[in-house]
Amino acid sequence: MSKSLQDKVIIVTGAGRGIGREIALLCAAEGAKVVVNDPGVAADGAGTSATPAEEVVEEIKKRGGSAVANFESVAEAIPASKIVKTATDHFGRLDGVVNNAGILRDMIFHKMSVEAFEAVIKVHLMGSFYVSHAAARIFREQESGSFVHFTSTSGLIGNFGQANYAAAKLGIVGLSKSIALDMGRFNVRSNCVSPFAWTRMIGTIPTETEAEKARVEKIKQMGPEKIAPICAYLLSDAAKDVTGQIFGARMNELFLFSQNRPLRSVHRSEGWTPQSIAEHGMPALKGSFYKLDRSADIFPWDPV
Repeated sequence: MSKSLQDKVIIVTGAGRGIGREIALLCAAEGAKVVVNDPGVAADGAGTSATPAEEVVEEIKKRGGSAVANFESVAEAIPASKIVKTATDHFGRLDGVVNNAGILRDMIFHKMSVEAFEAVIKVHLMGSFYVSHAAARIFREQESGSFVHFTSTSGLIGNFGQANYAAAKLGIVGLSKSIALDMGRFNVRSNCVSPFAWTRMIGTIPTETEAEKARVEKIKQMGPEKIAPICAYLLSDAAKDVTGQIFGARMNELFLFSQNRPLRSVHRSEGWTPQSIAEHGMPALKGSFYKLDRSADIFPWDPV
């Protein structure tokens, strides 16, 4: 079979471990030249280490592929732009970007520090913007390119103790859609993937109750390698007509997520007052209200 990414140059951020590592390995196996970006930080963003990225590059080369390591942080504009420069300096072009890098600083909202909120926003949302913005000029000039951004059901649906993460991940959906709209005329695609997988970051989920322990055991069945195929597909020419979408990957399941659209409307010819909204408007709309669901409420079945 022909390789779907033959001779394409792909950046994968946060590629030293977990999902990013599996994406980098699969892209290389599909013929891509890969920039393996990872500063080697802990799950909360602390510390640095060149080892994770270097080990993935070594593994790719051992399998006959082509890759180069990059250790810059996505959380600042200039270092993020150097990730893109690494691709063009080493391989002469750029065809795809996977914005996978992330950290977690979970805490119930009223106890969350400003620093914890900002740190997560900077890596996930700002990082996705910085890398994409640096790559966009190249994609515009060559009139081709594909972005794959990572979102989460924490933002799409909801979870406890993740206001920073959820805000970033839902912001990424808006970023991706805007890129798809603005750059479609230049044959540039932008999509989101919401992964379900056991990774080092997910390992920070609390396991204090029996229900929490059971949930984590189910998640452990879902390896990060299950996320890579949808990403490789979206980076390939086979996905040339796929843009502005939100996909989910859960074990052997693929999902297409809905996007916000009006559900129900109510009209009053003379206009509204606070009182008439309370008496008429809101009772008419309440039947379509969403519950305060969490991700686990919407995906209650075991991974298949």
